[in-house]
Amino acid sequence: MLTPTAIEALLWGAWTTIWISFLAIIGGIPLGLGLGLLRATRVPVVSQVITVYVSLGRATPLVTMILFIFIGLPALGLDINRYAAAVFTLLLNTTAFNTEIWRSAYQAFPRSQIEAAKALGMQRVPIFFRIMLPQMTYRALPALVNEMTFLVKASPAIAVIGIVDLTRVTNRISAVTYQPLPPIIAAGILYMLFIGVLVRLQRMAENRASRFSEKS
Repeated sequence: MLTPTAIEALLWGAWTTIWISFLAIIGGIPLGLGLGLLRATRVPVVSQVITVYVSLGRATPLVTMILFIFIGLPALGLDINRYAAAVFTLLLNTTAFNTEIWRSAYQAFPRSQIEAAKALGMQRVPIFFRIMLPQMTYRALPALVNEMTFLVKASPAIAVIGIVDLTRVTNRISAVTYQPLPPIIAAGILYMLFIGVLVRLQRMAENRASRFSEKS
């Protein structure tokens, strides 16, 4: 049985996991879109640089990346606190994956619709925001939400630099009470609630994007 103190600690740990993950997710979606478009349009040099970044971001373990940022940047004269390092690391990681998701959505877009819009006299910017982006968003949403859930589940890596997130609180309670099962079950429920909210938001966004796409 969990004590009120343990429940409070779990909720604070969950809050830490949520706000750090949330900032990375919110920043990673538009950044991934921008980089994905730049890579898909094959701008010389820029496209190659993005390709290297995506490859490194996807291949580097999260623990290694956060240690490099938290320890490596101060060594280069760039001080960064542990929370900023955590957000920055998760942001870099999820942006790398989101870049590929958006690039795939862009490349799968039917070119016949672009030609039809141009034939009607539409310019590039309206074509992108009114026709392409809603359909690309609808197509990319399932993969983007999958990436969000992976990021939340990988977020315990931030504990390696001393951040007390949900998983670290669970370990502390288990070590003090010698009863690991109750805090683990509670942490599992909290993680499922968070991910359940993301999936619910995905369905709402899909419905809205679908209606918007039909109107366009």
